[in-house]
Amino acid sequence: MEKHPGKIIGLTGTYCAGKNHVAKLLEERGFPVLDVDKLGHGALETEKEAIRSRFGEAVLGADGAVDRRLLGAKVFGKNEELAALEAIVHPAANRMTMEWIEARGGKPCVINAALLHRSAVFPHLDAIIIVKAPVLTRLLRARKRDHLSWIALIKRFGSQKNFISQYFDKTLKYNADIYTVENRGFSQRRLKTRIDRILSSEGMVP
Repeated sequence: MEKHPGKIIGLTGTYCAGKNHVAKLLEERGFPVLDVDKLGHGALETEKEAIRSRFGEAVLGADGAVDRRLLGAKVFGKNEELAALEAIVHPAANRMTMEWIEARGGKPCVINAALLHRSAVFPHLDAIIIVKAPVLTRLLRARKRDHLSWIALIKRFGSQKNFISQYFDKTLKYNADIYTVENRGFSQRRLKTRIDRILSSEGMVP
């Protein structure tokens, strides 16, 4: 992709920090937001045959579609299995991401992705917003949303122990601005003010 004439902001965050809520606030301000995680869900279907061939019928639901929970259980904590899945899904998601950006016609936009640092768009980002929240807040949100055991949740949290630092390390190479946003859930005015200041700093007008 050639240099995008408009600003591209990457949005990511730790598990259950509330990045999708921040995405909605950016949409309210007029910015188109692409949810790459949803693109990944779609890629599971477009690449279903490859997934079934690699992981077997056990990852398909009763309707014949890829069951994300079954697939997740199959690969979580298993580096080789996870790498095999990513090799199938990520190219399709990356292709759709770049096509979506091109379709924006050079206007400012936001890429919302849990694995933003692995996306093909990363070198093209002008700024990155990392959403974070206190561990207890995230833990309670995760328990309510995903209904996982406490042990499973702690393992997920542990897998992200270097989540934020890796972005600061990687953005040095691409000269992207990086911001952190605290989403505690009870101070919406402060959160909105922080987002508006970031957009102002970037000179972004929808």
